[in-house]
Amino acid sequence: MSRARASRLRRVLAGARGLSMVELVCVSAILVILATMAVPVVTTIQRNRRELELRQALRTMRQAIDDYKRLLGDNPGLQNGLVLQQDCEGYPCELADLVEGIDLGQAKEMKIKFLRRIPMDPMTGKAEWGLRSSKQGPEDTSWDQLHVFDVTSLSEGTGSDGVPYRMW
Repeated sequence: MSRARASRLRRVLAGARGLSMVELVCVSAILVILATMAVPVVTTIQRNRRELELRQALRTMRQAIDDYKRLLGDNPGLQNGLVLQQDCEGYPCELADLVEGIDLGQAKEMKIKFLRRIPMDPMTGKAEWGLRSSKQGPEDTSWDQLHVFDVTSLSEGTGSDGVPYRMW
């Protein structure tokens, strides 16, 4: 490179010292606008994910209750060898009965389990659920301790469809 050209290049680079204050303010304003637009999107995505987890947990527990009823409640032959509480009408007496399982007496310590564990309610963050017996209506908020016919969320929130989580 020639000396004249190098000298000209040094003068041009010496004038470019950085960004002006106006440019920094404009870039900062654009970043703030983009961030405020992203927050509601992220919140909605998280809410939809938790609602999906809630639907899945409810479906799993309701399927386990139905399987319990189908195996024991609708099968009087199986009930003869088992020690079951007659008050439960073939339904699990507690939610924990689905996890503990039932010993059918066919093999040593062989149990049929309907759930591995009681899932967590993603809306409350706890493994506690609202319970309902077959004698109660869907609007009842307290469990009458007869048996477990249905489970609901204990969350006071409302879903994205406008229905309260406890009514799902």
